[in-house]
Amino acid sequence: MDTKREWARSRDELVQAIRSLGFPDELGEQIAKMLGSPKAMQRMMAYLYNVKPNTAELIVDEALAICSDIERWREKKASEAANAKYNEMLYYGLDGP
Repeated sequence: MDTKREWARSRDELVQAIRSLGFPDELGEQIAKMLGSPKAMQRMMAYLYNVKPNTAELIVDEALAICSDIERWREKKASEAANAKYNEMLYYGLDGP
């Protein structure tokens, strides 16, 4: 499945999950844009199905927490890559392998 179709399918599922809790479709669409990836949207849907939040604030708060987790993961991966390069430089010197 191509990425755009997967994103659209996840967005539609997320909007439906939010609608089923009594919130407007626009909230679901904005949350989908904020999350940005099908995996993040799946994580949000798991929260919605298990917790069944009763306010839009709880939904937005969870979406922000998911975004924060994703950003922390990206920073960790970037730090690990930089550390690997630094260690390579220490091992091989400035001339490289």
